[in-house]
Amino acid sequence: MELQFLGGASEVGRSAILFKGSKHIIMDYGIKLNHKTEYPMPAGRVDACVLSHAHIDHSGNFPFLYKDNVPITYGTEPTKELSNLLVEDSMKVGKKNHQPPKFNKHNLRTFLERFSSHEFGEEIDLGEYTLTFYDAGHISGSAVTKIESRKSGKRLVYTGDFKLEPQMIQGSADIVKADVLITETTYANREHPEREELIKKFIEDVTHTLDSGGTALVPTFAVGRAQEILAILHKYKLTDYVFIDGMARKATQIAMRYPEFIRNSELLHDAIKKISWIGGEQHRGSAVSGPSIILTTAGMLNGGPVLNYITKLGPNSKIFLTGYQVEGTNGRKLMDGKPLLIDGRKETIKTPWVFYDFSAHAGKSDLYEYVKKSNPETVICVHGEQHTAETFAESLKVEGFKAHVPRQGDSIKLDF
Repeated sequence: MELQFLGGASEVGRSAILFKGSKHIIMDYGIKLNHKTEYPMPAGRVDACVLSHAHIDHSGNFPFLYKDNVPITYGTEPTKELSNLLVEDSMKVGKKNHQPPKFNKHNLRTFLERFSSHEFGEEIDLGEYTLTFYDAGHISGSAVTKIESRKSGKRLVYTGDFKLEPQMIQGSADIVKADVLITETTYANREHPEREELIKKFIEDVTHTLDSGGTALVPTFAVGRAQEILAILHKYKLTDYVFIDGMARKATQIAMRYPEFIRNSELLHDAIKKISWIGGEQHRGSAVSGPSIILTTAGMLNGGPVLNYITKLGPNSKIFLTGYQVEGTNGRKLMDGKPLLIDGRKETIKTPWVFYDFSAHAGKSDLYEYVKKSNPETVICVHGEQHTAETFAESLKVEGFKAHVPRQGDSIKLDF
């Protein structure tokens, strides 16, 4: 068996791994959104596809696979619907930025028609192999993937993005025994703050902003993070101040259609009844006119309604960053004190900002725990900046594991 790394190796973004055995199985096929869209390498022959979850860095280029192939894509039902939402949006953004995608609406439609939805724990027959999904604890429908050889009994496990510590609306990831483990390493160099303490500080900070008559602008990822923050705000009785703008509305409605894939679905359901939905430009003005909390895309400030708000915030307002800010994005520029690029112009933002680490990824100790309990012979570190992944791999070698840090285009041959 050979693994070929078409993207997401020694980097965060455009995840794409090709499993080449008696069948060729692609695991994720995403894009990397920056000042230009970056794509994974061509996959060639593909017999089956696995989509771990809907985020665009894992799903964004899937329709391209349907230009020359018509494989079945396996995933969960929320992943199918949320991927459609995000891919359609990325197509619109690409055309607006004069970077049209490498596929068309027909390819997207074929991808959705050829999508086979499955529950966690259900064994899927792929001939010489079986495929099983487990809860990854990342976002609604996110899955850890196990590919098992019927002949040898060996198991390859691909974590995708995962989190062991339960979130407000997602449970803990399932740890799956493996012979070969492909793990994300996004935060392999540091720990996340203790969740309850983080929530307490966030609520205090937001409340102070409201008491000062300001707007708490919360740029958020539409899928996953928006629902998590909304549930937190409702638990602490702040939903009367909440406005939601952008794709988060549709993403929240999709998540609620599959309550079995989230925890505390009643909390999210009750929150939806109390918030205000932004219906257009006229509503945006009223949202920033008084004490308010605005949850809006995009989470890295690289487009979406957030750019309509960020230059219009009144005094005593504050920007709350709640997720990873990729190098080169407006979010990272804000953190680095650099001007933001808004509608082709450089804008210096004077509104104060703060970062709260509400990551839905595993931190350093959780990554170690997963590897040790999964107990593979071989660990392959992906979905992390090169230095971060290499440092993590070296520490695993000290523990006796065979650890690899591939780069884009690399191949690893394994006995499977």
